[in-house]
Amino acid sequence: MFRDTKIVATLGPASSDATVLERMIRAGVDVVRLNFSHGKPEDHVARAQLVREVAARVGRPVGILADLQGPKIRVGKFADGKIWLENGQPFILDAKCEVGDSGRVGLDYKDLPRDVSARSVLLLDDGRVVLDVERVVGSEIFTVVRHGGELSDNKGINRQGGGLSAHALTAKDMDDIRTAATIGVDFVAVSFPKSAADMYMAKQLIHAAGGHAHTIAKIERVEAVAALEEIIVASDGIMVARGDLAVEVGDAAVPALQKRMIRLAREKNKLAITATQMMESMILSPTPTRAEVSDVANAVLDGTDAVMLSAETAAGRYPVETVEAMARICLEAEKSAEVTLDSEFLNQVFTRIDQTISLAAIWTAHHLKVKAIAALTETGATALWMSRLNCGVPVYALTPQPEAVTKMALYRAVFPLFMTQRPATRDELLHDAEQLLMNEGIVEKGDLIVLSAGDPMGTSGGTNTLKIVRVGDQQPWTN
Repeated sequence: MFRDTKIVATLGPASSDATVLERMIRAGVDVVRLNFSHGKPEDHVARAQLVREVAARVGRPVGILADLQGPKIRVGKFADGKIWLENGQPFILDAKCEVGDSGRVGLDYKDLPRDVSARSVLLLDDGRVVLDVERVVGSEIFTVVRHGGELSDNKGINRQGGGLSAHALTAKDMDDIRTAATIGVDFVAVSFPKSAADMYMAKQLIHAAGGHAHTIAKIERVEAVAALEEIIVASDGIMVARGDLAVEVGDAAVPALQKRMIRLAREKNKLAITATQMMESMILSPTPTRAEVSDVANAVLDGTDAVMLSAETAAGRYPVETVEAMARICLEAEKSAEVTLDSEFLNQVFTRIDQTISLAAIWTAHHLKVKAIAALTETGATALWMSRLNCGVPVYALTPQPEAVTKMALYRAVFPLFMTQRPATRDELLHDAEQLLMNEGIVEKGDLIVLSAGDPMGTSGGTNTLKIVRVGDQQPWTN
């Protein structure tokens, strides 16, 4: 059964074996995530090559997402690897400290003393440890532990309410973008962007490196929430990165923000990925908790393009079972998704011919109850626009461009198909499109389909033709 919502899975030690990866792809992985916070460039190159080899063997289009590390706002290392902090004890964060102990620890982010002041609240290790800042003297931040616990090497630091000045793109990120361009990834996720300028810079760096990846803005800072619309406009999509976001804005604010972000991304014709702790218990358990099932289902009902797995597939005991469980949850949630095309459609503004054709195809398919929509596309833009509205009819995006196939693997309710050759005439195009859909078992003779294409063929942004076709009833293509 076709699944509208796509699954992004992070590769790591638990999933870098070819056999395991193949089982994951067969279970439903649509996009793999390469986490550039870990590993060397050659590791990512090797994993990307493995993904392509396995995907080709399975016969499924699988996209590749490079997730940049961003600024490392973390504590340093401890002499014994970890310490225990008691409530009320003093503790110092010291930018000049080399090796930490029970009284102080160093900082990877040396500018932190400039970004905080008395009464600032610092949250360490995703908020598990909370420190109240009393004063700042030179390189030292003097704090009192509000909520203690174990603190180990390299745990992250957030400031409650935001306000850290670290730039989104570091020197390492710029090197990693060049690696990502060499690999030919489909998506680059930018960590901790604060403004549209961060995303425009990322696009420029990708293009300068010879890459053509879509940019995904990870919304995880208070500043990013304030600048959400401009960041969405500057990006190809967003990731609702609920971990750091929850630490900065508070847990209770995240569900409403998630809904708002997904809705706004869809309104702006952009992608949305929902991430962080979606199936966290399955790192150690073969079954998810009921709360996790509800969380994934709600993201699907919110309209997210994809749900993402992190440590569950990178380092968990049950990577294949986790993907299988997530796929089942998505399918069940989609069955209950309400199709409200008429009310959504009335709010759309048609500004381009190709966009108008795309939305007309959705309208026609919904009201005629056709078997499928066949969108012939060069870049995938036509299919993306169609996927922004839930019409209850699957969109099959046919393209002769290999890189468009893997990009569209992330689009909700879009199923990309590769056309091995470009037909010479529109009649041949119609025949080839019908034949491909029949060969894939999607349609059979007598089925109605809605088909969109461009004239002249092969022009990006040239979709200008809509045709209702009864499969097997070959007629010359006339306007």
